[in-house]
Amino acid sequence: MKELVESIARALVDHPEEVQVRSVEGSQATILELRVHPEDLGKVIGRQGRTAKAVRTLLGAAGMKVHKRFTLEILEE
Repeated sequence: MKELVESIARALVDHPEEVQVRSVEGSQATILELRVHPEDLGKVIGRQGRTAKAVRTLLGAAGMKVHKRFTLEILEE
């Protein structure tokens, strides 16, 4: 899942070399923390959060296949 989020984010941003995804295992879910260049934050979130919501939907669908729950957090520096 980490690679999925990373490849989607790299396709969206202007600075793909600065995309970082960290996976944190929790008791209920796995949290994927996404960091991007500050200029690219708006591109990853999208208008009214539509892009971020779409990525979260993909994570949910892919997580159902492997019987795990994933959440996406977009971090700003």
